[in-house]
Amino acid sequence: MNEMVHRLRRWKAWWTLPPGDLLRDRAYRRLWSSILISSLGGQVTMLALPLTAALLLHATPTQMGLLTAMEIAPFVLLSLPAGVWLDRVRKLPVYIGGETLIALIVGTVPLAWWLGWLTMPWLYAVGFAVGSVYTVAGSAAQVVLTQVVARERLVEAHAKNALASSGADVAGPGLAGVLIKALGAPVALLVDAAMLLASALILRGVHVAETPPARGGDTHFWRDLRAGVRFVARQRLLVALALAVGVWQMCHHAALVVQILFATRKLGLSEQAVGLSYAGMGVGTVAASVWGHRLSARFGLGPTLICGFAVCALGWLLLAAAPAGPWGVAAFALMLVLFGFGAVLVFINFLALRQAVTPTPLLGRMTSTMRWLTLLAAGPGALLGGWLGERFGLRAALAFAGAGAALLAVAAWHAPALRGVRTLPRPADDEQGLGVEATVALAEPR
Repeated sequence: MNEMVHRLRRWKAWWTLPPGDLLRDRAYRRLWSSILISSLGGQVTMLALPLTAALLLHATPTQMGLLTAMEIAPFVLLSLPAGVWLDRVRKLPVYIGGETLIALIVGTVPLAWWLGWLTMPWLYAVGFAVGSVYTVAGSAAQVVLTQVVARERLVEAHAKNALASSGADVAGPGLAGVLIKALGAPVALLVDAAMLLASALILRGVHVAETPPARGGDTHFWRDLRAGVRFVARQRLLVALALAVGVWQMCHHAALVVQILFATRKLGLSEQAVGLSYAGMGVGTVAASVWGHRLSARFGLGPTLICGFAVCALGWLLLAAAPAGPWGVAAFALMLVLFGFGAVLVFINFLALRQAVTPTPLLGRMTSTMRWLTLLAAGPGALLGGWLGERFGLRAALAFAGAGAALLAVAAWHAPALRGVRTLPRPADDEQGLGVEATVALAEPR
């Protein structure tokens, strides 16, 4: 009897959250649940949209590159003005509205397919529209996290958010593969639309204390935009992060545009087999989500981020050299595991560092400026990956991505601004942030 009681207590301790865990906070728990649900639906779109292009519309590598570039273009065009606007409004309603609007946009793909209107230009338009909404709503979501979680716990929060996404990465691809096989890739997108609407409903229950700054009639759009850019330019850490993650994004998107083509055309995988292989990415992201916070605490945030670059490089180079047949399929799954692990190491540290160093009045502009800078090279990377895949073969694009990321890891390791960062920096105070705005105002011509 005593043994049974002891076992029950151990099981209870295993499933009970420790005191002070972030998930004990109601607002964060709802935010985390929303991320989990929208990420699960996002897994369906991540596979269904390129599979629709590759298998249903017979897209070429160049067209796949253009599709990815259209998803990225809004970040380049809209990020900076979106940041200025976000610093003037409440962020949570923007986040909720974005989830709802993306659900409606994604839902147009099965409708167009049913009506016989679905073409590559339609997918380009959907990619551009989703990217446009996410440019604004995604930045708002990142700021909402800083309103829910104390700054000193941002690495922990991003690791838990990554764990929510990782759970979706494990279950989502298998579910997506089954749905795509049973319903067809376009119709499966309705599942993502439904989950995004569910995410928006959950977010409506999050309460944050936020009052937009009172500016009255003294609103100067271009001055405020320049203040955000100037703040980023004056922070050595933010500049180093933007350069490093920007190069990584270029490599990532060069590989991304040919991965599905490589799996279906070189390895002969079916839609369901591709989905099951992508579950490997979930294994990598779960591992990094669980251990990433501890690795950052043990080795430092900068070194752990650089390690993420190197792990991604290893995965892409492995797939570039993989043979056709069972070993190639295994290499594809292993590449996804390595990418999932490396990408989470990059982003939990990247996001925490840039938020920790920024004063509250500039969070929206900093977030949008950093997203703009890091994604400037992503579109060209996608187009270059498509061009390399069409001209020299799909392996050439993967080799380019792997070699580029490997060189990046070496260069970043020799950059003290990154390797030397061991803990979260202290944020500049709000007065310093407003001082940047005052400096820009004084420089304005009278």
